[in-house]
Amino acid sequence: MRDAVTSPAGTGTRGGRSDAKSGRTDLIFLIRFRHCCLLRNQRCILAYLYDRLLRIRALRWEYGSVLPNTIQFHMSAEEVEWFNRYKKSLATYMRSVGGEEGLDLTQDIKPPKSLYIEVRCLRDYGEFEIDDGTTVLLKKNSQHFLPRWKCEQLIRQGVLEHILL
Repeated sequence: MRDAVTSPAGTGTRGGRSDAKSGRTDLIFLIRFRHCCLLRNQRCILAYLYDRLLRIRALRWEYGSVLPNTIQFHMSAEEVEWFNRYKKSLATYMRSVGGEEGLDLTQDIKPPKSLYIEVRCLRDYGEFEIDDGTTVLLKKNSQHFLPRWKCEQLIRQGVLEHILL
């Protein structure tokens, strides 16, 4: 039989160490390991969510303010809400810069080599007005020579296709 002295709390002591403390040393390693695993999983999830936000932000610059349904289908409601808030924030900033009309930062993402480009219409769009007042009828399979900055948004939306010479 063991010689155990009972303390007022009811725990037995032996050699200056309590039995409760000796039982906890086995669990401390497991608790620390579990905590490290939880922290690692949290870092991985945050990195994944941050990468998705960066990709959603890039979609605004690539497709404009309206996302295609195929892309929007794969986004959660919170991601769509974040995209809409980012879109509004960017629009507010673009209106504040560049005077009365504002400055469209989404135009000419890459520096243009020429001011006019040749484009082919991929679907019926209707009339398209250029700054000088001329209107062009964009019908499927028609080709036009238009200012790059006016048709870049339509290229991103899939209405026009840039014909490379």
